[in-house]
Amino acid sequence: MLDSMGEEGQESEGSAFAAGFLNASLDGAVNVTNVTFFPYYQHSLYVAATYILAYSFIFLLCMVGNILVCLIVLENRRMRTVTNLFIFNLAISDLLVGIFCIPTTLVDNLITGWPFSNTVCKMSGFIQGVSVSASVFTLVAIAVERFRCIVYPLQPKLTLCVAKAAIASIWVLAVVIMCPAAVALTVEKVPFHYMVHNNDFNHTIPLYTCYEDFANPEMRKVYTAVLFAHIYLLPLTVIILMYGSIGVKLCSSVVANREPQLANATVQVGGRRRGHAMVSQKKIRVIKMLILVALLFMLSWLPLWTLMMMTDYAGLDRYQLDLLTSYIFPFAHWLAFSNSSVNPIIYGYYNENFKRAFQAVCKTRPFCCFIYLWTPRPYYEAFPITLTLTPR
Repeated sequence: MLDSMGEEGQESEGSAFAAGFLNASLDGAVNVTNVTFFPYYQHSLYVAATYILAYSFIFLLCMVGNILVCLIVLENRRMRTVTNLFIFNLAISDLLVGIFCIPTTLVDNLITGWPFSNTVCKMSGFIQGVSVSASVFTLVAIAVERFRCIVYPLQPKLTLCVAKAAIASIWVLAVVIMCPAAVALTVEKVPFHYMVHNNDFNHTIPLYTCYEDFANPEMRKVYTAVLFAHIYLLPLTVIILMYGSIGVKLCSSVVANREPQLANATVQVGGRRRGHAMVSQKKIRVIKMLILVALLFMLSWLPLWTLMMMTDYAGLDRYQLDLLTSYIFPFAHWLAFSNSSVNPIIYGYYNENFKRAFQAVCKTRPFCCFIYLWTPRPYYEAFPITLTLTPR
């Protein structure tokens, strides 16, 4: 469904047209009497190659990274904690994003029209929307769990049963919110529109589009607004509040822990200044990590949601829609899907327990080791305050 959301909220992954079936690149379109011909491929070889390389990169990173996270949790009983269970669910939803969103969106960006069946239209759009929704809701669950553990450490911890129930609720909510899209998605043949290879008008291909066919066009706008609120705006607000509170708590904890040490320290030239500098560096490291989590989610999805809201409410003309769907939407989709590719780095590889388990996986699966070499220096090695997901 993310492509239907991406294609201005009114068409699905294979659709190449905006309202009125014209949400595609019109370059090369030829009008003969009342028939319109479109090139089968939307872009030149160089543009297409750029799209393929860019999408293939995040696809491979998404698949390898999230599969490794799943293997680590499944093969190590000590890693089956509440928070790690949420991370496992995040990896599953991100894998679905990689499987159902990235390839289909790439095909949509390269080919004019919808090349698959009506069933694939409904199923791919529905599964895409559910996987993306589950990924976002799982990010919220992780933020809430960390908030409870760090800000209120004396409260009873969540049990595995409660975590499993929360995960089940995440998927149920994701399915419910995407049901209208599954019902509305359909494939239709565009009358008097055909595709041609290499300007060979003797061999034409009927043009089909997969789009959301709501009985009332205004309902599509309402549905887009509902998705924006529930899959971006509200989750982003919760994530910022949770990690903001964690940052405040850690900052106050660092200051409280350092004050007795500074008071009992031997007075020497520059000694007190060095103590304050150390506290400052510790606070900066933690706050940077927390801000990164919220900002990465916000920035990676902001362009796509902005484009979707623009196409529904800004009243763009055909030329503007053509520009957006041919060049801007592909980049916005790539940026949004890349969030699923980097999540394993943030929630897995930066954690000490995951790092050790990842090293063990690499010993038995050497082909995975190149990912480890790309992994940046974890923040926990530079900052002693524990924010890792230790087994309970």
